[in-house]
Amino acid sequence: MFALVLLFSTFLGALGQVFFKIGVMSAKPWLYAYLTIGLLFYAISTIVYFYVLSRTHLSWSYGFTGLSYIFASLIAFAFLGEQVPLLRWLGIAIIAIGTALIGAS
Repeated sequence: MFALVLLFSTFLGALGQVFFKIGVMSAKPWLYAYLTIGLLFYAISTIVYFYVLSRTHLSWSYGFTGLSYIFASLIAFAFLGEQVPLLRWLGIAIIAIGTALIGAS
């Protein structure tokens, strides 16, 4: 159960990073709303992480934070059109395997 909550937390954190990126890429004032949305996602992610952290081992729960890199890369690729080189995809696969091993322990 805590693994699913951590998945949610890391996804929200990555989503917050994507909104940060969109917000800072333009000087248009209405895009600053994206920064606020990013902060909101990041804050919710942190609160959820605190909840899990209070009930699990740090060495287990912190291992899931690597998923935020995976989520951010996938979202940036799919929605921002960022190019992800093959070597980075390999790194993402290694992070996914490592996180799965941590989650299984």
